[in-house]
Amino acid sequence: MPIKILVIDDDAAVTDLLSLLLKSQGFDVTATNNSADGLTHIREKQPDMVVLDLMMPEMDGWEVCKTVRTFSQMPIIILSALNDPSMIASVLDAGADDYLTKPTPSRVLVAHINRLVNRTTGALRSSAAMDSLSKPLTAS
Repeated sequence: MPIKILVIDDDAAVTDLLSLLLKSQGFDVTATNNSADGLTHIREKQPDMVVLDLMMPEMDGWEVCKTVRTFSQMPIIILSALNDPSMIASVLDAGADDYLTKPTPSRVLVAHINRLVNRTTGALRSSAAMDSLSKPLTAS
């Protein structure tokens, strides 16, 4: 069964790119450009992992992360253009499992996803599939 990943980012270009990349690696990907829709999806569909942007209108990634932690321990990777150490520490303290700064090479993102999913479910994507990745993700 494929690993289910929810991508939450207010930039449609980023969610489209991440969906394409992760689907090409065998993941079952759903994407939303709205935090509230993302939280609803998490509660109802219970994905295996969330890839989350920080800077979003209405409800930012910190709030999404804190809210998810009130009812789930699913892995959360923050993927953000922000590279301030105090912000990174703050979101990790809020419950995020990992933090990657955009642009992130796609191979690195997939490796981080595999590490976290393996830790929580025992499933691991093949490293041969990761060898085909080479393009970095761009910042939004």
